[in-house]
Amino acid sequence: MQVRLSSCILMTRVFVYGTLKKGQPNNYRMFDSSNGKAEFLASACTVQKYPLVIATKSNIPFLLDLPGQGSRVRGEIYKVDDEMLDFLDDFESCPAMYQRTLVKLEVEEWMGEEKGEEKPAAGSITEAFVYSTNTYQPDWPTLPCYGNYDSHGDHGLEYETRESRDRHSK
Repeated sequence: MQVRLSSCILMTRVFVYGTLKKGQPNNYRMFDSSNGKAEFLASACTVQKYPLVIATKSNIPFLLDLPGQGSRVRGEIYKVDDEMLDFLDDFESCPAMYQRTLVKLEVEEWMGEEKGEEKPAAGSITEAFVYSTNTYQPDWPTLPCYGNYDSHGDHGLEYETRESRDRHSK
């Protein structure tokens, strides 16, 4: 007897706010098929305020797990498969540096397709996983907070890519 197995790939929503966003230095990783599958769904903003700071000598954006402080943070929601989620966990050094937690988001513009579901309207609330950290240096909460990270922003803090950091450490 032959049994047909339907391909059922579970997809997880992830909110990115830093170098993985469109136009940022690591966005290409979201579309590298060797990392898994990712699909852009929407632009969104955190419902609660969080401190989004730029820290370390490599000028990395960090979302501090301090809800209620800082600014509402703008970013993007992606739908990712388990392979991409595993890649992102590794890329974000989860759980050592970042922790993956659920966050409530206000939809700004929904672009993706949700099979069998209505597209969430602008202003509606949804949830996605975010990589935030509760393992940060004591002075990080006093750093300037940003509502929208851009590696080429007015802050003048040039992001050092992982490849560049790896070359320096050899």
